[in-house]
Amino acid sequence: MEVLNGTPRPGAARAGTRLLRRRGIDVVFYGNADSAVSATEIIVRRGETARGREVRAALGVGRIVLATDTLRRVDVSVVLGPDFTPAGEFYP
Repeated sequence: MEVLNGTPRPGAARAGTRLLRRRGIDVVFYGNADSAVSATEIIVRRGETARGREVRAALGVGRIVLATDTLRRVDVSVVLGPDFTPAGEFYP
């Protein structure tokens, strides 16, 4: 999966990646989203929405969207919004 920062706050994607990896979810890429979002989106690119529910449970936030895209090399894309505030994480 990939984790993208859709907020103006630096470090959100890194914090989200750490949180997900600690919960056993494989993150292969993190970085900045092309644009800001108003709330966290969990975009299921391949497979069932069960994977999206697993990610939402780990993050504690997020709206699951099914948007099949077989050209992407990830099963799930997460675009973190301002509602993502990792409790207890080092967060710049």
